[in-house]
Amino acid sequence: MRICSIASGSSGNCIYVGSDTTHLLVDVGISGKKTEDGLKKLELSMRDIDGIFITHEHTDHIAGLGVLARKYGVPVYATEGTIEAIKSTSSVGDVPEELFCPVRADEKVIVKDLICNPMKISHDAAEPVAYRISHGKQKVGIITDLGNFNDYTVECLKGVEALLLEANHDVNMLQVGPYPYYLKQRILGERGHLSNERAGQLLYGLLNENLKGVLLGHLSKDNNLPELAYESVRVEVTMACMSSGGEGKEPGIRISDFPMYVAPRSELSPVIQL
Repeated sequence: MRICSIASGSSGNCIYVGSDTTHLLVDVGISGKKTEDGLKKLELSMRDIDGIFITHEHTDHIAGLGVLARKYGVPVYATEGTIEAIKSTSSVGDVPEELFCPVRADEKVIVKDLICNPMKISHDAAEPVAYRISHGKQKVGIITDLGNFNDYTVECLKGVEALLLEANHDVNMLQVGPYPYYLKQRILGERGHLSNERAGQLLYGLLNENLKGVLLGHLSKDNNLPELAYESVRVEVTMACMSSGGEGKEPGIRISDFPMYVAPRSELSPVIQL
């Protein structure tokens, strides 16, 4: 099983997750051509894709959905609320009704040899979800676009071996930056986006001895820097480990024990192979 970000950021998101026999995309917020070019670098094509899982209807997650769904007839998995919102998004165009496959949070979906578990997240969209995807005992998590997290979030992602985690913004950069006040409040709110520090706190809660790698994703173009996101998350996890003395964590797990990368905005990330 492997996971790779084809594009990640406020300008477009597309994640590949697959096994030897099953290939999925989570979100297609970039053009069809860019999606196909990314898959080609993974030695795949859209004809190999068995399903597209959508987290929510914001443009940076569905920009290429209409073109790819119509061209290749790929099933589109999303919650009922997200499906209705997609249908109301004129820029997507018509997606054939028979391609939509409704999912519900906390109810698993089986696509060949992969099991996909949608989970509720807090974001200002119709009915947004994140996904945990399993192949046998291997588990990966993809969680972006959430203003906050709680025990439910941690429980849903417990034991993942690879994780794509939102580290959207640096709070100080956002607060002093050029965004209007209402937009700053939206991003900082309970239904907004996860800051670097909060991403580190969530990652700390998910540390386990089987963790093979972490991708930090969905970075803001204006309110974050790759180096800042990486260092802030690293420091937050390190401080949490030191202050707790390892209590509640598997003994000896440190952030230096697994690779952590920042997913590039418009290029392939490193592939995390399980």
